[in-house]
Amino acid sequence: MSANRGVPAEAVPSPELVAAWFVLGQAGLERVPWWAAHWLIAGRDGQALRELAGLNGRDVHEVRDLLPAALAEMSVALPPTTVAAAVVVFDSLARRCLTREAGERWVAQVVEDVVTRAGYSSEVIDLPLGHLYGIDDEWGAGWGRTVGELKAAVRAACARQLRTYSRPAT
Repeated sequence: MSANRGVPAEAVPSPELVAAWFVLGQAGLERVPWWAAHWLIAGRDGQALRELAGLNGRDVHEVRDLLPAALAEMSVALPPTTVAAAVVVFDSLARRCLTREAGERWVAQVVEDVVTRAGYSSEVIDLPLGHLYGIDDEWGAGWGRTVGELKAAVRAACARQLRTYSRPAT
């Protein structure tokens, strides 16, 4: 994975999910032009989106400058706060975990990244998936709960996240 551990290398995330990662400062900018090309193929369109799809991902500054305009052309608003962005990311993680598209440990690692990117905000940590902050240390160090108990804790937090913040899939 690249800078964005929340999106597998082969995946094409939704523009809404990319907007959330952008707000968190971890949008995997080198991959955004490739995703933009896929969004065009999927029927989205706009001048900024076409320009974005034509960029070389190595020029992350140009990608960073153009991404908000391309998102706006697709009627995708940037989440107004890091908490709102974390909710979008956490909802996506929870869905992927509960459908077995993502492993529990990986979810715990991405939660660590999000909490860190959000400046250890208590509002983010207070989200159902935010409560997992620190569980990766327990997992990696071999102390505390068993692997089965840790996996169950992650799945339970994912279910709470979706019950609390039910949103359309992104």
